[in-house]
Formats: sequence, structure tokens, C-alpha cells
Amino acid sequence: MPVWKGLPILSSDALSSVAYGTEQILLALMTVGAAAFAFALPIAIAIIMLIGILIVSYRQVIDAYPQGGGAYMVAKENLGMTWGRLTGVSLLIDYTLTVAVSVSAGVQAITSAFPATIPFIVPMALILVWVMVWLNLRGTSESGTVFSIPTYFFIFCVLALIVKGAFDLLAGSAHSAGGMSIAPAVPSGLTLFVILRAFSSGCSAVTGIEAISDAVPHFRTPSQKNAKRTLVTLGILLAVIFGGVTILSLAYDIAPDPAGHTSVLSMVTQHAFGRGAMYYAMQISTMLILTLAANTSFNGFPILASIMALDKNLPRMFANRGDRLAFHYGIISLGVCASLLLIELFAMCSISVRNQ
Repeated sequence: MPVWKGLPILSSDALSSVAYGTEQILLALMTVGAAAFAFALPIAIAIIMLIGILIVSYRQVIDAYPQGGGAYMVAKENLGMTWGRLTGVSLLIDYTLTVAVSVSAGVQAITSAFPATIPFIVPMALILVWVMVWLNLRGTSESGTVFSIPTYFFIFCVLALIVKGAFDLLAGSAHSAGGMSIAPAVPSGLTLFVILRAFSSGCSAVTGIEAISDAVPHFRTPSQKNAKRTLVTLGILLAVIFGGVTILSLAYDIAPDPAGHTSVLSMVTQHAFGRGAMYYAMQISTMLILTLAANTSFNGFPILASIMALDKNLPRMFANRGDRLAFHYGIISLGVCASLLLIELFAMCSISVRNQ
């Protein structure tokens, strides 16, 4: 893969986290009250600094382990097979959860724009998962061309939103800039635990960075140089869009929807552009990239599973390639596990809503 194709294939998960990263920070702070939202920006800055540390770290991993494998290879080579096995299994679980979270957030983007689709949440989620399975079974190169268009469309929409929001701030037309100011006092109930919880919840914005170091052999020669270039591009874009959306959510005085049917990104876009063509373009692009964010897992999971299978930590069949050179056992296994997780997740949510 060249850099322009590797970015949408391997970075859509991290880039799409802008759709829920800021929202997770605000949801954690909302337990204290709206006055705590002023602490969202320092937390976001800390997360952006963490992203920078991860980018530097994984650049070193790419140089040291050009054969791929990422954190699994690092742990196995330096700490032993037991720790490597634990790291690998943790990453496989993370990839499965990433598919479920990304698809769920993608469906939320649909229900934000079209509330009439709320009763069809589960079928929509399962259809999206198995469309991803089908596309990935057709091979990385072919699917990468398909995935590049919605990813770059989303990047364009978010950057346009940030530019519009920056103009509103400079022109003084933002609805409220109260959340941008330094809080005069720490709100009652805002403990260190709440701040750390908001930070850990917002760290959903860093998920997916690992995938580039897993897939170094898939890049065009010189693979290490191209992988590192993709990683730096991802880091810059992620810092800009995550930080920008966080600032705009505070400038527009956005509070998350407790019911979860309308996303913070949807509300920010509506404040900036109104509920017109740009709003629906953003919602559609968000739904697409959140669905494609699962593609990061559909590339990372099978590759990692194949490496672990060669080390006899998983059944040997996970190392076998199909007709289109895709690790089809890993792809199908991920689709099945994510589907079961989504069904269980939505069933639990339905029970919770009925109890309320």
C-alpha cells in the first residue's frame, strides 16, 4: 500500500474517534455538573500529549520490528512469551471491542440525523459488520480503494467544521464561550477520580494507532519509511480534529445527550452550519468512517492472529490465506465475535431503558 491508501485503511479507527472522544469526556464530567465542562479542554490537551508520545513510541517500534506485530512482538521479544501472549490476547479483544464501538457510534450518527431509524438499530449494526467482512475477504488492496473515499470525505467535513467554528470564535458569533474560560473554583464533587475517569474515557481517541505498526509489511517499499510517514500524518490529523471538536463543543456550550440518541459532534455541526446540507454530509461521513473504523480491526486482527498462530499461540488455520491472500479465518472470526457482542450490548441497553 502507498501512504495515501494506508492512511484510510489503517487510521480510520483513530480518526473516527473524534465522533465520540470528546463526548466521553463530557459524559464523565457531566456527573458533577455543567460547571465541570471547563476541565474538558485540559483533559483533551493531556490526551493529545499522550497521542504524541504514542506516535514517537510506535515509530521506534516500526524501526525495531519491520516484520510487523507491534506491541505483541515488543512484549514477546523483550519480556518473554508469557507477556507477549497476554499482550496479543489483549489486542485481539481490543480489536473486537473496536468493531462493536465503531459500528455502534456509526449507527448513532444515523439515528441523530434520522430518529425514525431508532427501532432498527440492531439490524443496521449487523448489516454494517458483515458488509465489512465481505469487503475485507476481497483483499486489502481492493478494499483500500473503496475505503479511501469516505475517509477523506470525513476529514474534509471535520476540517471544514473546525474552520467554520474558528471563524465563529474570531468573529464573536459563538453561542457561548463560557466553557472556554478557566473555572473560578473547582466544582463541588469534581474529585481526582472523576478527572481521571474523564481522561480514561477520552482516551478512546487514541485507539487504533497500534494498527500501523502491526501492518508494516503491507506498505509499499520502503515499507518502514512509508509506515512512519503514515503514522505522523495520523498524529497531526488526530490532534487537530480531536482538539478542534473539543474546543468547539465548549465554545458552543454543548452538553451531551443523556439518552445517547444525538451525538456531541452532531450538535456541534448543527450549531456551526444549521440543519442543512453540510449537517447531513457530516452525519453521513461520520457514519461511513465509523463503520470503516472497524476496518482497522479487520486488518489488524487477522495479521496479529496469523503471527500468533505461527508462534503456536492460536490455531494454525489463522495463518492460512484465502484465494485473495486475505486471512479469512481471522476476518470471519472477528465478524462473528463482534456481532455477538453487539447483540448482547443492544439487548442490555434495551433492558436498562425498560427498567427506567
